Amino acid sequence: MQHLVFVYGTLRSGESNHYLLEHSQCLGHYTTPAIYSLYDLGPYPAVIEGRDAIVGEVYLVDQRTLEQLDRLEDIPVTYRREQIETPFGLAWIYLYQDSSQLDVLIASGDWCQKV
Repeated sequence: MQHLVFVYGTLRSGESNHYLLEHSQCLGHYTTPAIYSLYDLGPYPAVIEGRDAIVGEVYLVDQRTLEQLDRLEDIPVTYRREQIETPFGLAWIYLYQDSSQLDVLIASGDWCQKV
């Protein structure tokens, strides 16, 4: 079974966990509508519902890869998965569960340009 996944942080091309997607097809870049907020947690980001657009990439992944991503994201404890509409079809996005720990907003919505 194939799935679409929208990635916005360490899974993006050139980032530390991108190796998990090395056998997956990148369908393209996508910026969400302004309905989320991106936060810097140090080694990785967190997205919650908010008022900003989030920059990322959409990948076509198999079931095994999706399960690896779920383990990385600590589903359902740290993150939860929801589907969002993209130009490539419905894709999973990982949303952070504990918004009380978020304080460093990345206003640009782009983890790779967080300077």
